[in-house]
Amino acid sequence: MTLASKSGGRLIAVAGPSGVGKDSVMAGLNGAIPDLHLVRRVITRTPDLGGEDYDAVSVSQFEALVEDGAFAVHWRAHGLYYGIPITIKYQLGKGTDCLVNFSRKALAQAAEIFPRFVVLNITAKPETLAHRLAARGRETEEEISKRLAQADKPLPTGLKVIHLANDGPLSRTIARGAALLQPVSV
Repeated sequence: MTLASKSGGRLIAVAGPSGVGKDSVMAGLNGAIPDLHLVRRVITRTPDLGGEDYDAVSVSQFEALVEDGAFAVHWRAHGLYYGIPITIKYQLGKGTDCLVNFSRKALAQAAEIFPRFVVLNITAKPETLAHRLAARGRETEEEISKRLAQADKPLPTGLKVIHLANDGPLSRTIARGAALLQPVSV
């Protein structure tokens, strides 16, 4: 079954607190749903920190890209800048559903820009988040505490949201996520 639509593809914004497993779930969904396009973000993070596959740029390079109109949406979170390349509009225009990691603070802006916008909100228990954040080794204990304090921050109102818990085996989460995203009902 294809996810493509004659009215354009959906922008599926993956949201959830740090440590919830967004990158793992996204990679799994990309494998489970062949027609799904995984969007590569531009981030002002050094390229050697692992996690998602992204394009690393300096703050000055990011600002120049903003000035050149290279992003459909961009925001700042956790001391970094994030951008969704404008080329996403081409993929959506072809009818391709696009999956992209998003910040909660940028969801309302994206909902105004993209007509077929849906949020895949991934959740996990606090103890799961704490364990995963510590295991990835990217943040200090203080930074982990700050991220955990933000974990239950609500999503903006008025969005179409699909909720997906990720506390158990990843394969089960991916199977549930794929079932929730198919068939297209929007």
